[in-house]
Amino acid sequence: MAVVARVHAREPRSRANGPGTRFVIWLQGCTLGCAGCFNPATHATGGAALTTDALLAEVTATRGVDGLTLSGGEPMQQAAAALELVLGARRLGLSTLMFSGYTRAELAAQALGPAVLAHLDVLVDGRYQAGARTGHGLRGSANQVVHLLTGRHRRDEVEATPTTEIRIARDGSVVLTGVDPLKRV
Repeated sequence: MAVVARVHAREPRSRANGPGTRFVIWLQGCTLGCAGCFNPATHATGGAALTTDALLAEVTATRGVDGLTLSGGEPMQQAAAALELVLGARRLGLSTLMFSGYTRAELAAQALGPAVLAHLDVLVDGRYQAGARTGHGLRGSANQVVHLLTGRHRRDEVEATPTTEIRIARDGSVVLTGVDPLKRV
C-alpha cells in the first residue's frame, strides 16, 4: 500500500549511515526540538511529497545497495510511511536501520511502533544531547543507544561505520552525511 511521505532528502549510496552501502531517506518534520541537532532543516513540516512506492522504486533502481536507512527529522512522526518503507526494504532483501529521537520504549508505545520495530535490524534511539556529544560512530550523543534487533549485523560491523562522508555531486553541490565531525559544542 503506497503512503505519501514528506521527504527532506535522499542519498542513494551512503557508507556513513549504517553498515554496508545504504540508501538513506531523510523524512521531513520533527517536533522533538533537540538543541544542537545536526539536521535542523528537517524540523519544519513540508518537504517533497513522494509515495513510498516511488521511493522504493528508487531504492530498487540503485545497484549495489545493502540496506535502507531512515533518518530525519523524526521518521516516526510519519509512522505509516516509515512502516511501508521498512516493509518494502525487507521485501527487497535489504537490511533496515532507523535513527529516532524516541527511545525504544517510547516507540513500542506508539500505535505503529511495534510493527516498525519488528522490521528493523538496527535502531539508533534517543534524543540528541549536545552536552553529551560523541562525534563518532552512529551515535550523535552518549545517551543514544544502538540496538541490534536481529542477528543480521554484528556490533563490530555497526561500530565500523565511518563517522561521516562528504560527496561532491557533478553539479558541484556538497553532501555531508553521518555524525557531524566538524561541529563544535
